[in-house]
Amino acid sequence: MTQVQAPSHLHYTAEHEWVAVQADANRPGTVRIGITDFAQDALGDVVYVNLGEVGTVVAVGEPLGEVESTKSVSDIYAPIQGVIVARNPALESEPELINRDPYGEGWLIELSVEDLSGVDTALLDAAEYGKLIGN
Repeated sequence: MTQVQAPSHLHYTAEHEWVAVQADANRPGTVRIGITDFAQDALGDVVYVNLGEVGTVVAVGEPLGEVESTKSVSDIYAPIQGVIVARNPALESEPELINRDPYGEGWLIELSVEDLSGVDTALLDAAEYGKLIGN
């Protein structure tokens, strides 16, 4: 198997989601979430994305939405507690962005998070995630 990407500036879950703390001073406490290169590769061609509504409060482990591919439908779970503040509108017409650019244009959801400490304490860093996927 080819080595997949796991950018070092992101945090990861064992369920193959990534979390990026947004550095936007106008939106402190915002994280962006997507699925990893490993996950999109395992899913195959993504054909549909169904994401939670803006304003929805989610706890860790609650569904944020689902990603449908030619192989299966996979639920996406909240890696951290927060409120959905944005959904990637480009995925409605171009769900394949997840396959082409999982860490960039293929992001899924943004959450407003009160306590960002969970990002560092509850999630994996790139090295830990790399071990999990055998990189």
